[in-house]
Amino acid sequence: MKSISVFCGSSDGNDNEIITTAYALGKEFAQKNITLVYGAAKIGIMGKVAQGVIENGGKTVGVIPTFLKTKEIVHTELTELITTDNMHDRKIIMYEKSDGFIIIPGGFGTMDEFFEITTWGQLGLHIKPIGILNINGYYDALIEQCKMMVQRGFLKQENLDAVVIDTTIEGLLDKMNNYKQLPAPKWLNKEGL
Repeated sequence: MKSISVFCGSSDGNDNEIITTAYALGKEFAQKNITLVYGAAKIGIMGKVAQGVIENGGKTVGVIPTFLKTKEIVHTELTELITTDNMHDRKIIMYEKSDGFIIIPGGFGTMDEFFEITTWGQLGLHIKPIGILNINGYYDALIEQCKMMVQRGFLKQENLDAVVIDTTIEGLLDKMNNYKQLPAPKWLNKEGL
């Protein structure tokens, strides 16, 4: 993977382990020559990941819709900044520029991005790896909810298994690099895509 989108919070939260791991993830990207694709912010967890990349000589691509583009939010040291008309276009460009996707802690926006990109994979619209970096148990409840979806018949086990989960940066990147894609759903044909 040469580029990875990271979906995460625009707030710092209140867990120092999350903050330090976000920076460490960015540093790891820089050391492995992986370009960070993200929401372009200099604030919150997003900003920590970007700083980890920038301060260690890596490349960053920020994608932000016009209505969010203010001096208080946009990072000024990015390798590339792309401005879009809306949130949907932002997600499409992030998808197009990425070889994989990682979620780290965040709120509703992070969940929206995670579930949308995961659904696209489930529908066979892409074959890129999706990873959850479960920092300090942050996503334990989400993982349990996904298991409940399988138990209650709303999600296939193979679709849940397609999401890569780890508690360490190195472990997650290793699993994503060895990702085996799901076959396209049988009920979808080429015209349906």
